[in-house]
Amino acid sequence: MTAATWVRSGKVRDLYRVDDDRLLLVASDRLSAFDVVLPTSIPDKGRILTGLSRFWFDETRHIVANHLLDVDPGSVPRGTVEEDREADLRGRMMLVRRADVLPVEVVVRGYLAGSGWKDYLATGVTSGHRLPAGMVEGDRLPEPILAPATKAAPGEHDENIDLDAMIDLVGGELTERVRGIALELYRHGAAACERAGILLADTKFEFGTHPATGELLLVDEVLTPDSSRFWDAAAYRAGGPQPSFDKQFVRDWLETLDWDKTSPGPTLPAAVVSGTRARYVEAYERITGASFARYLEEDVVAA
Repeated sequence: MTAATWVRSGKVRDLYRVDDDRLLLVASDRLSAFDVVLPTSIPDKGRILTGLSRFWFDETRHIVANHLLDVDPGSVPRGTVEEDREADLRGRMMLVRRADVLPVEVVVRGYLAGSGWKDYLATGVTSGHRLPAGMVEGDRLPEPILAPATKAAPGEHDENIDLDAMIDLVGGELTERVRGIALELYRHGAAACERAGILLADTKFEFGTHPATGELLLVDEVLTPDSSRFWDAAAYRAGGPQPSFDKQFVRDWLETLDWDKTSPGPTLPAAVVSGTRARYVEAYERITGASFARYLEEDVVAA
């Protein structure tokens, strides 16, 4: 069997073509912020993202099918990675079904934060949803809302769009189906996170359709610190930024710099690197109820 063929590298993941039906996703330790890949990586980040995605794909398969097929490096053609080192794949790889990915970021917001808060401050509206007057940063929304965004080209920034714009991109029937599933995924994930002492402020889903059958699939990553805002429920106080278990810690540090948010990004100091890793690990352990060190031992060291 020939080695899988490299297709492209995204902000975090490297994509390989295995055959006509299967792809290999490998999550690196790269970190992006404000749509810029930073020069400093976060140790074990790719394995944390993969471990959480694997957990959530299993937890949500009753809501929607997903693209995950296998997580064993033995299922990947030999020679796919440099020097064929299986340790490079363990804990950070997913063998997945190929899908035609929808050209929108499917964001669901349960709280007012990030670009949603900025849009609200400017207009009282976010992604086409007019919200009640007098809300403050971090407020819980009356109900979760779909807040789609464009997928920007490398070096550019995603832009929030409304439902009509999403319909123009993917069609009305598919938009309505994705909307219902995304809201159900959010509610399921938020309830599970809340039991772990975490508030799911917002999250981004990606969907695709199987090229042969048209089946709708949940793809990429699911409910990770890279794709979500995870807030500490015990410390939550509406009215400003929240203590979190995601890359907001990095964003906050970057906001203190005189940086125009274009590439190349600044190098992260050791304290920011270790603080980010600790937050990602805590998110993994709270949500899954499992030890991340055990995950490394079982998935990375095991032959």
